[in-house]
Amino acid sequence: MVRASVSSYGHRVRWVDEAHAAYSDAVNAVRLAGVTFVRAGREILHGIDLTVGRGEQWALLGPNGAGKSTLLSICSATTFPSRGTARILDAQMGRVDLRELRRSIAVVDSRHPLRSNLPVLDIVLTGVTSTIERVPRWEPTDDERKRAEDLMSQLGVGEDPTQRWLTMSQGERGRTLIARALMTDPELLILDEPSTGLDLAARERMIATIDRLPETGVTTIMVTHHFEELPTRTTHAALVRAGRLVAAGPVEEVLTDENVSATFDHPVRIERIGGRWSARTRTP
Repeated sequence: MVRASVSSYGHRVRWVDEAHAAYSDAVNAVRLAGVTFVRAGREILHGIDLTVGRGEQWALLGPNGAGKSTLLSICSATTFPSRGTARILDAQMGRVDLRELRRSIAVVDSRHPLRSNLPVLDIVLTGVTSTIERVPRWEPTDDERKRAEDLMSQLGVGEDPTQRWLTMSQGERGRTLIARALMTDPELLILDEPSTGLDLAARERMIATIDRLPETGVTTIMVTHHFEELPTRTTHAALVRAGRLVAAGPVEEVLTDENVSATFDHPVRIERIGGRWSARTRTP
C-alpha cells in the first residue's frame, strides 16, 4: 500500500507508508528513511525517503549539484548519512560490517582510476579482490578465471588478446567494468554515468548491455544526465533537485512533463517511443 504526498515543489511524490515499512527488508535492496547528509556545514541531502525493491531497475536523474552522487554513495554503502536511517540489502549502515556488505554491492564508474596498462582479463579479475590493480602473488581459481572469460564473451570484450586498458575505447572500458562488477554476482549494481564520453554507436551498445542486466536478477541504480540513455527495461525513476526528491516511483508515473520541468526548472516535454525516452524544451 502506497500513499502519495506533496513535495516542497508542489508535486506528488510516492512515499512508502507505515504498513509497507513494516514489511521485511528482504524484499528491498535499499530503504532510506529521513536521510540527511551534511558536508562542511552545508546540507547536501534533506530528509530523503526512498525504497528500492529487489530486482527493480532504477534511474536517478537531476541537474548538476542536485545531490545525485551523494545519494548514490549512500546507496552503495560508501557514505554514511549524517541523520536518518539507511538500510542496504537488509543491513542497517552503522550496525553491520561494511566489508561484508560491500561484497554484495558492485559499482561501475566511468572514472575508474586504473593507471596500469592491464589486459582485459586482469581488469575483470580485480572484481574478485575488489581492488583497482591486480593483487601481487594472488592467483584466481579455475572457476574464477572461467567466470571472467564467460563474462568477457557475453559483453564482447577481450577478443583481442593484445587489448589493454590504455588502448581501449571508452565503450570497451565501460563493458569491461560491467564484467568486472558482475564477477562477484552482486545483489545491487550501481551504475554511475556509464555512458559518459561515448559516441552514438558505443552508447547504444552500452545501453543494450545494461538492458540485459535484469536477466541476472541484479537490482540496478543508474545515474545519468540524459533521458536518451535510459535502458528500455528501466522500471523506476527518482528525480532529485537541490537535495530533495521531486518524485520517485514507477518510471511512467515519475517521468512526466510536470515532474521533469520542476526538477530542471525548465519547461520540458517527455516522450517515450519504442521503449526509449527523450526530453526536449516544451514550446508554447
